[in-house]
Amino acid sequence: MPIDVVIVGAGPNGLMLACELALAGVRPLVLERLSEPSTEQRANGLVGQVVRMLDRRGLYERLSGGITPPHPVPHYMFGAFPLDLASLPGNPVYLLMAPQRRIEQMLAERASELGVEVRRGHEVTGLAQNPDMVTVEVAGPAGPYRIETRFLVGADGGHSVTRKLAGIEFPGVTTDRTVSRTAHVSLPAELIDPVGGGLAVPGYGTVPPFMHHRTERGLIAYAPFPSGPPAVTTIELRTPDDRLNQPLTISELRESVRRVLGADVPLGPPEGEGPHLMRRLAGGNTRLADRFREGRVLLVGDAAHVHSAIGGPGLNLGLQDAINLAWKLAAELNGWAPTGLLDTYESERRPVGRRVTMHTQAQSVLIGPGGEVTALRELFGELLADRHTVRRLADLVAGADIRYDMGPASGDAGAHALTGRWAPDLVLHTETGTVRLAELTRTARPLLLDLTDGGTLAGEAAPWSDRVDVVTARCDDPDVAALLLRPDCYVAWASASPRPDGPQREGLRSALTCWFGHPGDAAEAGSRSAGGVPASR
Repeated sequence: MPIDVVIVGAGPNGLMLACELALAGVRPLVLERLSEPSTEQRANGLVGQVVRMLDRRGLYERLSGGITPPHPVPHYMFGAFPLDLASLPGNPVYLLMAPQRRIEQMLAERASELGVEVRRGHEVTGLAQNPDMVTVEVAGPAGPYRIETRFLVGADGGHSVTRKLAGIEFPGVTTDRTVSRTAHVSLPAELIDPVGGGLAVPGYGTVPPFMHHRTERGLIAYAPFPSGPPAVTTIELRTPDDRLNQPLTISELRESVRRVLGADVPLGPPEGEGPHLMRRLAGGNTRLADRFREGRVLLVGDAAHVHSAIGGPGLNLGLQDAINLAWKLAAELNGWAPTGLLDTYESERRPVGRRVTMHTQAQSVLIGPGGEVTALRELFGELLADRHTVRRLADLVAGADIRYDMGPASGDAGAHALTGRWAPDLVLHTETGTVRLAELTRTARPLLLDLTDGGTLAGEAAPWSDRVDVVTARCDDPDVAALLLRPDCYVAWASASPRPDGPQREGLRSALTCWFGHPGDAAEAGSRSAGGVPASR
């Protein structure tokens, strides 16, 4: 019997996809080329909407080590400009510091709890597909073998073998103007600012912590992580004598810091047990797959888009790709997906990927060296005096400016302002007590929040009870009387009327049908089908 979904890549995106599929009753298999989890130092945390999304799956506490829900941060950055968010109403920027290897470890533990099989040391070497199936060629420790699967998802990074085998183009630009150097280091205690925690450099001034700090000669970032050694990063213009064919050394990084700041910082080797970060990157790539789907092969994360890491948008983008795709794949496999549902993965997520590649390119220009960039920054700094501009940039870096087309619900002239947007963090009063919305979305199922007087909408969703949960409650927000949430926590339909009339009820039924199919459209157990899905696009 074919496997429901084969996922190529056991990084954060592949594992998140596997967890979401398992919650929806789908049987995924994860294939990972590496025999052991990578110890390479990569991302250092999560920023944006995905922090709240982890909270809504009960995963935030596992990473944060605390029991309190996430809170927005008072400051962030854009293009080495500080963004003051402390007084911003509805500040959307959330941050969770956690090394990528810990994120992967947590998601692997969760996948194991959900019964997901992960095969390490198994590399995809070929694929062929027809209208009903994908045949995957795999090189495993015991030799080559084949797998048949209904869908194949590439979560295998920027050099994705899945993307290449599927024939999906990856257009974009490659630059070689700059060199970035990053390493864990040790620093004399007297250089640490006891008030703000920045790096007090004699002959220069203070480099603030966890911020990009630009000079006309380059950029420096100082990150004093709460656990483990601090990290220092520099970005400079590339020169002919850069030692790109040799491993990075602390001495080379120190020379780079001296050029950027015009002052010496006595960097030393990191203390404590490794693995320690020591990385040099020349140039960069900005690329976006020309399509996210080829028949029964789909892409998520870096397999679909690569860009500068500035501002940390990568995992925010990739993990939400996985969450968006998972419930739609599950709907296809469980037999109740409306026609064209799976196509909305690309139509919704590719524009988001395009937007991230745009703003990371813009930030890369703003942090560049040179007097002409300084002039551009002077003008940009004037724009940041307008709080509307700060709001716009905060929404941009958090991914909070996304609004999906919800079909009939979006086209209605009386559509609620929340339709198509991320559901707010509501506090709900139920018969059994007060709960946060995040506590009701742990199952990754569609959810109707009936907040009307007397819970009058619950009956409208009864025909969809096999796939849509209903919670009747009260809410202190006067502008929300009912919300229909997709599993990815975007609002498919909303109402502000505590006593919905006939047209509003019809709108709810229309949204239920649009996103969750007709009542009774579900495959029988053991005979799942994905009929009607085209073999190519």
